[in-house]
Amino acid sequence: MARYRYPVPPSHEITPRELYAQRRRFMKQAAVVLGAAALPGLFPGSALAWRDRVSDVAPGRFNTDEALTDRETATSYNNFFEFGTGKEDPKRHAQQLRTDPWSVRIEGEVDRPGVYTLEDILKPHDLEERIYRLRCVEAWSMVIPWVGFPLGDLLRRFEPTSRARFVELETLHDPEQMPGQRRDILDWPYREGLRLDEAMHPLTLLAVGMYGEVLPNQNGAPLRLVVPWKYGFKSIKSIVAIRLVEDQPVGSWEASQPREYGFYANVNPNVRHPRWHQATERRLGERGRRRTLMFNGYEEQVAALYTGMDLEKHF
Repeated sequence: MARYRYPVPPSHEITPRELYAQRRRFMKQAAVVLGAAALPGLFPGSALAWRDRVSDVAPGRFNTDEALTDRETATSYNNFFEFGTGKEDPKRHAQQLRTDPWSVRIEGEVDRPGVYTLEDILKPHDLEERIYRLRCVEAWSMVIPWVGFPLGDLLRRFEPTSRARFVELETLHDPEQMPGQRRDILDWPYREGLRLDEAMHPLTLLAVGMYGEVLPNQNGAPLRLVVPWKYGFKSIKSIVAIRLVEDQPVGSWEASQPREYGFYANVNPNVRHPRWHQATERRLGERGRRRTLMFNGYEEQVAALYTGMDLEKHF
């Protein structure tokens, strides 16, 4: 498999750690539990170990010094149609979702396919905090401190074959737990896809936490994707399958409304959505609107992925 090299972003864009001072009190209390969990035979195979890791992580290379979106807003204003179409529906209905135990299928063009528990998925990876901008195609945006690790690190473990060109991801399909799936809003289960080099880019994150805590159900627990230079619908939630394929996959929104939701879904203020103007956005918690940045402000890091492409045609 080809190796990819990408420019490293400016190192000065790091949010002051004072923003998280309140978390340190909890971390000191958790230290006793963390120490006990490290003892052989204690809490064997438990999800507790990885959940504790979420609250004590180092800041990653990729951050922004912009003001964070209020946690209450970020966990109450969500698109997660598996739980309803209203912004408040996910928080209202997602609490019934069972996220432990959880497993993920790794399949397709890989040398090591299989079904892996979430603990198996996370165990070899160091978690880190990354503060990313999140931009929705509906023209609102947030700034969120995620906790996770690069998707590319996971893919390398399972050794993609030379035929792997794309990555397709799939959300849990369980209408009993996810009442929105009882309606034909989309062709369930929800699916999304990336080009392999997009998936391997170091900015592409598999998240298990936010704001120093385990992901809330309404935000995609226990495992979701975060691709900060793309519109939010690419950030598939509650992932149960990661499939490497040779042909370009069709995402659920692309299949439903191809004129509005393209495969690439790069934040591009020059491509007008049929229903929403994209040149500006509403940052939740701010008054007024702000100018939308190309690739959501990550142009320096990702523009090379699309050299020579017509980004109005490949939107």
